[in-house]
Amino acid sequence: MNKILFKYLTFIGLIVLLFSCDKDETKVVMLASPIAPTIQTVPDLTLKRAKGADTLVFVGTAVDPGFQASATYFLEACAKGNNFQDPLSILSSIQDKLLKITVSDLNGILLKKFPADQVSTIDFRIRSVLSVDAGTGYVPMVYSSAVKSVDVTTYGLPRLDLTGSGVTQKIESPLGNGKYTGFVKLDKTKPFTLKDPDANIVYGITGGKLAANGTGITIADNGWYKLSADTKALTFTSDAYMIGLVGSATSNGWNSPDSKMDYDALTGTWKITVSLLDGEIKFRLNDGWAWNLGGTTDNLTQGGGNIAVTAGNYTISLTIIAGTTGTFKIVKN
Repeated sequence: MNKILFKYLTFIGLIVLLFSCDKDETKVVMLASPIAPTIQTVPDLTLKRAKGADTLVFVGTAVDPGFQASATYFLEACAKGNNFQDPLSILSSIQDKLLKITVSDLNGILLKKFPADQVSTIDFRIRSVLSVDAGTGYVPMVYSSAVKSVDVTTYGLPRLDLTGSGVTQKIESPLGNGKYTGFVKLDKTKPFTLKDPDANIVYGITGGKLAANGTGITIADNGWYKLSADTKALTFTSDAYMIGLVGSATSNGWNSPDSKMDYDALTGTWKITVSLLDGEIKFRLNDGWAWNLGGTTDNLTQGGGNIAVTAGNYTISLTIIAGTTGTFKIVKN
């Protein structure tokens, strides 16, 4: 009997030990003071149009919460001493060491807040966002690097001005190579032309192609478009690009048409003032689901989760980063 009891107790002990080991192996413990990411090196930021296609690399280190964790990293900038009250979002990545962006892309973003062809002292930081399961859902935890202050020289962009569109607006050439692009608001009743103020040439269309002194360009429907023109190949495209709010908190619910936003070229953001109900929202393009952003204010991702809101009148601004991620601000009026 004693041998049988001994064997039984030994068996139970092995089971307890097995599960204890398994539990120990999967246990996650966060540091009391997680180690924030850092910016190790910043590239030479004397930006030149002739090197617009070159790649700049910001080298950083990962956030360390005390366990292996996935995080999203944001490279952000602001005027020196602004303390990131209204930062520019440069790029986002799950890469924690090498944050890469082309000269032309960085220049175009910085021109939203800093003057062209001048030296500006700019503060940079890396902000990391961890999503930790708190038992009742994923809670974002944010850690930012120390600030790096750097002198940056930007360059102005060649442009084509839209004439006749009813709004003062332009498209620009990031590389100065005759290829221009930008977001513009168009009215189907107002044909427009494109004027190069440097060469004093006005482009319209002739036979479906871009042509000097051609007729006015028209579009099918009112709204925002991504307009591209190539003054060397004499081609142009106008693709509808209408960012809107959709969801149970909007007037049309999850049905189209969405509540359309307007583009602010000075800040590079999409904005709307709108009355919302208790419910949820997301951002999407052209009333469709092929492109949509959801998540949290500081970490929007393609196909991310619905965003909960309470009833009220709000001003919402959306910054799209690299086409597939973003951030947004929502302020109750």
